[in-house]
Amino acid sequence: MNWEMIGAVGQIIAAVAVIPSVVYLAIQIRNQNKESRRASANVFILHWSDIRKSMSDNADLAAIHLRGLQSFDELDPVSKLRFGSGLGRLFLLSEGLYRFYLDGVLDPELWGTFERATADLAAYPGVRAWWSTRRHWHTDKFRALIERMISEGGAPKAYQRYSESPPHT
Repeated sequence: MNWEMIGAVGQIIAAVAVIPSVVYLAIQIRNQNKESRRASANVFILHWSDIRKSMSDNADLAAIHLRGLQSFDELDPVSKLRFGSGLGRLFLLSEGLYRFYLDGVLDPELWGTFERATADLAAYPGVRAWWSTRRHWHTDKFRALIERMISEGGAPKAYQRYSESPPHT
């Protein structure tokens, strides 16, 4: 065996030894990317909850929201801004969560909860009126999703009982 042969065998052994390291590194990078995307999705979920909480913590905002659901056009300018701003944030977050769902980061069952909440909102005439002036802010895929929700949606019912009179005892 000459030195060239020994060198060639050494190079083959080194190349074969590197392969598991490269595979391990690729797996680690993939897992790190998944975790990073999951963490981002969790931030979106927290923001969604914060928006909903702001309505429960602020009676004026809650009242504007309930009136705006029925008619965006009948709100005064400041109320339109507040209602539209809240919807804008909710729809932006919903779109982000939808992207995470499409990319396989968000569990389909969890996305379903946000999809149903968004569909419930989209059923209201005030939301539809607002959406007609803001749909161009969103991606084609999300726009198609919301348009489908609007066309397939039934009568609004998410907040139906909020405006009913309490039963008399």
